[in-house]
Amino acid sequence: MHLALYLPLLLPALAGPSAGPLARRLEPRLATWLLTAAGLLLAASSTLVLGLLTLAGLVRIPLVDALEGYSPGVVARQDPAAWPAALAGAVLLALAVLAAARLTARRAGALWSAALEAACMPGPGPVVVTDDPGADAYAVPGLPGRIVISHGMLDALDPAGREILLSHERAHLRHHHYAFVSLTQLAAAANPLLRPLSGTVAYTVERWADEHAARHTGNRRAVAETVARAAIAAKRSRGARRIPAAALGILGRRPGPGMVPRRVAALLAPPPQSPPLLLAAAVALLAATGLCALEAAHDLHRFLELAHAR
Repeated sequence: MHLALYLPLLLPALAGPSAGPLARRLEPRLATWLLTAAGLLLAASSTLVLGLLTLAGLVRIPLVDALEGYSPGVVARQDPAAWPAALAGAVLLALAVLAAARLTARRAGALWSAALEAACMPGPGPVVVTDDPGADAYAVPGLPGRIVISHGMLDALDPAGREILLSHERAHLRHHHYAFVSLTQLAAAANPLLRPLSGTVAYTVERWADEHAARHTGNRRAVAETVARAAIAAKRSRGARRIPAAALGILGRRPGPGMVPRRVAALLAPPPQSPPLLLAAAVALLAATGLCALEAAHDLHRFLELAHAR
C-alpha cells in the first residue's frame, strides 16, 4: 500500500472548504443528499484505513505471527505500515469507534424522547400551539411528527407568514431532515475533520425547507421576509427555547453565524441551478475516495496472503 493507504485520511480535510461552495451553488435538496453521502463515505473510508493500519501492525506482533502462521521475515520486509503509523492508527480507530458509539446512543435517545414527546402532545392534529409568549416554532419527529408553534410566534406573523411557517415545518417532517443532520453528525464523530460538513448540512436542510415553502407559496420574497421576521421576533422574546434535541425549525436548531441572513439572501436571489461541472467534480472526488479505500484493502489482503504463504 502506498499513497492510496493514506489518501482517505487526508481527503476529509477538503470537506470543510468544499461544503460551503456546494451548499451555496447546488439546489438545497441535492446539496443535502450529496453532502450527507460524502460525509458517510469519507468517514467510512477513513475508519476502514485506520482499521487496515491497525491490522497491519498486529501481524508484526510475534504472538500473532505464531498463531496465524505468518512469516516474520516477509512481514518485516513488506509490512505496508511502520510501527508508528500502525500504533497511531490503532489509537485513532479506538477514539473514532468510541465517539461514534456515544453519539449514536445520544441521538437514538434524543429521537426516542422526541417521539414520546410528540405522542404526548395535546390534540389529534399535527400542529400544536403552546401558550409560550416567546416566539418559537419547530418540528418534532415522531409517529406521527408534530409541529409546535408558540403564541408569541403566531402574534409576530401575519396569516401569510403563518402559512409559510407551516409549509417550512412540514418540509422538515415530510423529508426527514433530522435523519440527514444525525447521519452527518455521526460522520463527524468518527472523523472530526468532517465537522464543518455536518454544520453545512444543518444549513442546507433549512434551505431545503425554505425552497419548499417558496414553491408552495410561489413568492420567494414573502418567504425571505417571514424567515427574517421570525428571527427578529425570537431574538426580541426573552423566553428560553425548550425544544427536543432532534427538533428542527424555521429558526434552525443551532444556527451558525449568519445563518439567517444567508438564508434570506438566498431566497432573494434566483433559485440555484446546480452547475453540472461542480456536481461532477464532487462525485469524482467521492469516487476517488472510495477507490483508494478499496485499493488499500486489496493491497493489505495481498500482503497478508504473501506473508502467510511464505
